[in-house]
Amino acid sequence: MSRKILILQHLEWAGPGRLLLDSLPGLHTRFHVVRLWEQAAPDPADYDALILLGGPLDPASSSMRSLLREERRLVQAWLSLDRPCLGFNLGHLMLADAFKASIGANFVSGVGFREGHLTHAGRMHPVFHEIDTPLLLFKWHDQAIQTPVPADMVPLATSSHCVVEAFSIRGRPAIIGLQCDNYAAHPDDVTRWLAGGRSIPVPVPDSIAARQLVDEARHHLPKTMETFTKLIKNFITLTDRTRRTDIP
Repeated sequence: MSRKILILQHLEWAGPGRLLLDSLPGLHTRFHVVRLWEQAAPDPADYDALILLGGPLDPASSSMRSLLREERRLVQAWLSLDRPCLGFNLGHLMLADAFKASIGANFVSGVGFREGHLTHAGRMHPVFHEIDTPLLLFKWHDQAIQTPVPADMVPLATSSHCVVEAFSIRGRPAIIGLQCDNYAAHPDDVTRWLAGGRSIPVPVPDSIAARQLVDEARHHLPKTMETFTKLIKNFITLTDRTRRTDIP
């Protein structure tokens, strides 16, 4: 049976990305991308899982701030359904906020590929099944979850650049936040982000560093593609488990 995934996009240039769009059809999964600045999100109860993409946590635009307030309400409604949710970057932070984590400026900000490490809980978590540590993470943020984290939040990955790179919720393994933007780690998407990302308050590399970043994305593509495809497959498996236990 085909799964239905709702994907919420916050910015024109920060769409689902080649890696995400290429991985879902092979998993017999239908997806609906909602560009939140153009249309309202549909009834979430019609979907099996929710994916929240990246974007600025504190946008300059008042209309975008209004959209994020509406999205927070949608996320709360979704969480009350107890269905799977995978949040990247902004989505990760919105999920963390919903579970009462403190969000603030990270001790280092910037853009690039970084090395992350699974915690013991991360190595045991089904979303990282058959995924090796260390992880290669594509990062683009200056905000992060602050410590100490809430008692029900389980850190799954960490790095020298960010304490909580990934988390889940105790007793709710299908709720997952990832601080990275690995869905956009394809060179085509990195190029698009470098052009569009000057509209958000995260330092964008100069032209020389930008070219190096695209070259890095191209060099790392086989590994990032393999790892990301495994991660999405594992998330869909979690979704299937939830659907089986959700039958009245």
